[in-house]
Amino acid sequence: MISVRQTLTKPDIQLSYLEWNQGQEPLILLHGLGDHAGVWSSLGDYLATDYHIVAPDMRGHGDSSKPEKDYTFESAIADLEALMDQLEWSTAHVVSHSWTGKLAAIWARINPKRLKSITLVDPIFIWQMPSFFQLTFPLLYRVLPFLKSMGPFASYQQAEQQIRQLSQYQGWNSLQQQVFQAGIEQKPDGSWGSKFTIAARDGIFQAVMQVPGFITPIDTPALFIQPQKGLNRQNWQIRPYKTNLKNLVFCQVPGNHWPFLTHPAEFNQTVASFLASQYSRSQESGVRSQN
Repeated sequence: MISVRQTLTKPDIQLSYLEWNQGQEPLILLHGLGDHAGVWSSLGDYLATDYHIVAPDMRGHGDSSKPEKDYTFESAIADLEALMDQLEWSTAHVVSHSWTGKLAAIWARINPKRLKSITLVDPIFIWQMPSFFQLTFPLLYRVLPFLKSMGPFASYQQAEQQIRQLSQYQGWNSLQQQVFQAGIEQKPDGSWGSKFTIAARDGIFQAVMQVPGFITPIDTPALFIQPQKGLNRQNWQIRPYKTNLKNLVFCQVPGNHWPFLTHPAEFNQTVASFLASQYSRSQESGVRSQN
């Protein structure tokens, strides 16, 4: 099934999102920093028969509004809950990647009734950063692979040539090409660059530094997806999740930080199995409650 581009209009922003409206079970797909909803195209198509799926461009990304400020976790969660309200969803499963893995953990802490489960795909920055870490942000902006695609590039051809060298585009399949093309635009000065904005980059990093992901344990069913060549390779990185997620499934998949782009078949099957297990569990719980 092909997704349809939709728009949620709020008083402060417009939130653009992809929708697969075939199945019944609500599912939200959240992209990482500098990406957009199109990274979930393969997963959305794979799950569309059984799930009603939305994948938003988070504020500051893709085709959504790009305000100059207000990139707090509270604002991002408010966007998502407004989208759920428009769809008349009381609860939903959430799949999140990288930075939005922290967002999902915070959301599960502050409003757990809205989340049936959370899938964390190679999440980052779950802890609260020390204030001095902000001094390293300019260096991170230059070296982090998900920010190297911002540009500017002199031409579309130069942009494609350089971006094809990045980890998320290893193999350069048709899905990766579509993701690249949907995330780039020509700027007023004729150069090319990402639709992701500097204001969003700076605002999100500031929020990530200030807000801890875990304060208390979380009971929401959770899947941690660890790519074999991802960012979470050390025990100290994974320990906070195993400590605070009391209903956690841990799973490894092939690929790097973007397994849904580099190894979509294996990734899709992993997510589908976890979500199916949650559906079976909810059905069993419903039967027990009736008895």
